[in-house]
Amino acid sequence: MEIRSKAAKKRDSIGRESLGALEKERAETQSALTDYLASNNISAAQIRSDYERRRQATEAEVGPSTTNANIENEAPAPEGDGEDDDEGVQATLAEQKKRKRKEAKAIEKIKQSKKYQKRKHGAEEEPDGDDDEIAWDMYQKSKPMPGQLENCEICDKRFTVTAYSKTGPNGGLLCTKCSKEFEAERKKDAKAKKKPVSRARQRQVQSNLLDGIVGSGSKSLQELCIEKVAAHINDVDEFGDLPPKLLDRLSQILSKRRVVDGRTLDLFLQPDLDTVTVYDCGKLEVADFIRIFSIVPKVEKLNLRHAGQVKDEVIDYIMERDVPLKHLQLDASNLVSDEKWREFFTNQGARLESLKISWLDNAMTDETIGYLVRGCPNLRRLKMRKCFKVTDETLEELAKLQHLEHLTLEFVLPTTVEPLNKLIASLGPKLRTLSLERFVSADDTTLQAIHDSCRNLQKFRFTLNDYCTDAAFAALFTNWANPPLTFADLSSNRDVDYTQPEGPDDDPVGLGSASFSALIHHSGSRLETLDIASCRHISYDTLSSTFDGQKTYPCLKDINLSFCPKADTAIVVGIFRSCPALKKLTAFACVNVKDAVVPPGVALVGVPNAQDSIIQEGGFSMGAWNAALAMAMEEGVA
Repeated sequence: MEIRSKAAKKRDSIGRESLGALEKERAETQSALTDYLASNNISAAQIRSDYERRRQATEAEVGPSTTNANIENEAPAPEGDGEDDDEGVQATLAEQKKRKRKEAKAIEKIKQSKKYQKRKHGAEEEPDGDDDEIAWDMYQKSKPMPGQLENCEICDKRFTVTAYSKTGPNGGLLCTKCSKEFEAERKKDAKAKKKPVSRARQRQVQSNLLDGIVGSGSKSLQELCIEKVAAHINDVDEFGDLPPKLLDRLSQILSKRRVVDGRTLDLFLQPDLDTVTVYDCGKLEVADFIRIFSIVPKVEKLNLRHAGQVKDEVIDYIMERDVPLKHLQLDASNLVSDEKWREFFTNQGARLESLKISWLDNAMTDETIGYLVRGCPNLRRLKMRKCFKVTDETLEELAKLQHLEHLTLEFVLPTTVEPLNKLIASLGPKLRTLSLERFVSADDTTLQAIHDSCRNLQKFRFTLNDYCTDAAFAALFTNWANPPLTFADLSSNRDVDYTQPEGPDDDPVGLGSASFSALIHHSGSRLETLDIASCRHISYDTLSSTFDGQKTYPCLKDINLSFCPKADTAIVVGIFRSCPALKKLTAFACVNVKDAVVPPGVALVGVPNAQDSIIQEGGFSMGAWNAALAMAMEEGVA
């Protein structure tokens, strides 16, 4: 017991010593704080009075209405004697003067800020603008300092401002509860907003529009697979048994990306195929072209674009292996000599049913065309574009091809009108396609020859002519024994006299109002493609009466009215209403087309400010779209 009591006493003594040390340390700390406050003339009473002054100034800034509304929440002040009341009144007056000086100083500071100068510059255009009102408005909207009292912008509840107080929708501060609700609503709205479209995506959309592709909804599984294969073409070993349609689509995508080379070409070559199509052969060599016929020996249809490396060796290999070509299309094959072309037509021409050649500036002369006519008696389709060495003699030779059904010609050297008219008179009765581009010497007699000779045309192209008159075009389509056309390209038939932009008044040149009306009257019921680009002599009244929304053209799918200055928003809206099957409308340089409402499934090309399709959730609302169209038409007419 004695030992325990000694231990307890020892613990008590140690505890008392520790407590004494703590009290001594606290006293020293308080003494240091008291000395610091005393040295700086700071007292608790002064701190309290400063706080009351700030609170009263804040209440005075808020206004009497708010102050009165909060009187009930405040405790009543004790009554004092008259001297105290006088002192309180004097103190209040002093506080008001101090507050006014503070406000004036703050307003002067605001007037020196850049934000005030910007708002003042914007208000100069308004007649009611006042510099003091602007500064006072900015002062009232300035955020209170932390520790001051403020009313919540939403619920008008009084709260103490902190450094974490949120700003409301109108610039005021929010209490804690409203801050949480406002922040949750803001995040919800941010999720609902769509992410901005990237530039790459915008370029892809515009590229699809130029191709007439309009994305409505998700892509098909087949299209997604094709794009995925094209994106990882370097990891593909073989395509397998893909149908020809998918192979052609892959060839288009890869050619557009300029990735077709010797390795990629092997993916398209299979021994059992009879069709090979490569739209970009810019990276292929002679050995690659020869490999096509060694792997696909029975190819009957060959389409090679930009085939600049096709040389005499390739033609020799075709003749040695006796490749059964029936349809041949070569583009820019300038390294094949005239002698090799003549040999090919003599040995292989009897099989050919279709021949399309373009951009040949080193070969294919009039004499070579003579070999073509004699060696290819069964030719049904012939396309010659940009052949730089053919003249009138070629037109005379081609008139001997009595089995031709499709003829497309575009010469570079000038020709005369007589051989062209004879060619049309000789081949016209059997032709189903007639395309004459850049025949600047053609005149009204050429159009009359087409009217008299052609009876089975489905596709007609006559472009880039500034000599044929509007009356001749109208006569062509008036009482024409030919059935309605499905394809009509009459672009760039206009007067090019820049001193008379509207053309001569007495005898209009090119496709004008009368001829356009005659074309629509003749072929409007069956027409699928219409190209009247740069036919600027068609009047506004003619376009508006043709596409008035009442007349319908059920088959029209593709229209090009670029560089037609008379076309405006009302015309475009009328086209949308009159052509229910429309897929693509091209309107480059139609500056009067603004804010066009595009229906779903239609590609409007060349109008950057066109509105998107109006599609509601759950399907397309035709009523909403018709209302938007009516509004656009009224604005266009006005």
